[in-house]
Amino acid sequence: MARVTGIGGIFFKADDPDDLYAWYERHLGLRRAPHGSVTFRWQDDHDGKGETHFSIFPAGTTYFDPGHAPFMINFRVDNLDVLLQQLEAAGVEVDPNREEGEWGKFAWVMDPAGHRIELWEPPE
Repeated sequence: MARVTGIGGIFFKADDPDDLYAWYERHLGLRRAPHGSVTFRWQDDHDGKGETHFSIFPAGTTYFDPGHAPFMINFRVDNLDVLLQQLEAAGVEVDPNREEGEWGKFAWVMDPAGHRIELWEPPE
């Protein structure tokens, strides 16, 4: 059975992302990486090294659509394809769009409350 292995990211909207990033850096020491988010690196006993991203998106982004919340959680998963099959079989609303690239594989589902959830299988 495929499963979630951690939180890959916490994403939320703000009217002025650059200003808010500056606030988080000034007051909490969270420094944005060149790729555009704050990255927390960690290691666990299950699957080795990982990372969690903290990202602020512009208030008008449509990246969280069709979800209605001003945030989206990205879950790191161990086998995206198998997990999506399991979710579809269980009747979960699965977005037919997929992305794959240098950062790994991505897909999206909706929870029963209408929150968009991003699923991420990091590259090998």
